[in-house]
Amino acid sequence: MRAANRGDGRSYARLLTLVTPVVRGIVRARGGAMGPEACEDIVQEVLLTIHLKRQSWREDAPLRPWLYAVTRHKVIDAFRARGQRVELPVEDFAEQLAAPEGEDPFEASDMARVIDQLEPRAAQIVRAIGIEGESAAETGARLGMSEGAVRVALHRALKSLSRLRERMIE
Repeated sequence: MRAANRGDGRSYARLLTLVTPVVRGIVRARGGAMGPEACEDIVQEVLLTIHLKRQSWREDAPLRPWLYAVTRHKVIDAFRARGQRVELPVEDFAEQLAAPEGEDPFEASDMARVIDQLEPRAAQIVRAIGIEGESAAETGARLGMSEGAVRVALHRALKSLSRLRERMIE
């Protein structure tokens, strides 16, 4: 989305390709009672809104909540336009609401953005141990730290990540 907002047409096309199935799933889960044609109309409305309002997305925020909010509002608008109000218990649709199988296209960038908010050494340690699979001893040797110091730093970094995550959810 960042690259798309800066005018990169390929990135924009890739973004739309990646988010369309996600949007379609949300629309079908929330607005399926309207029928498949209406759902596709809503998907097109969401994609048009993404195009028109993409500059309103804050680059320091995760994309997924913004995308979900746009989609949710378009589904609600569609129900309002039809004069319908449908309330269904979420438990009835828990299996259908599950994320599609496969890798989340936003996970890596979301994770990188949060880790980048840590102090540089803590970010290095989290990446080395948590992402690259290094041991504490290997990381310590590479960074000139004892294994115990690496473990303490990792523990503190994970606590910081937890606080950052909580702030993002709020």
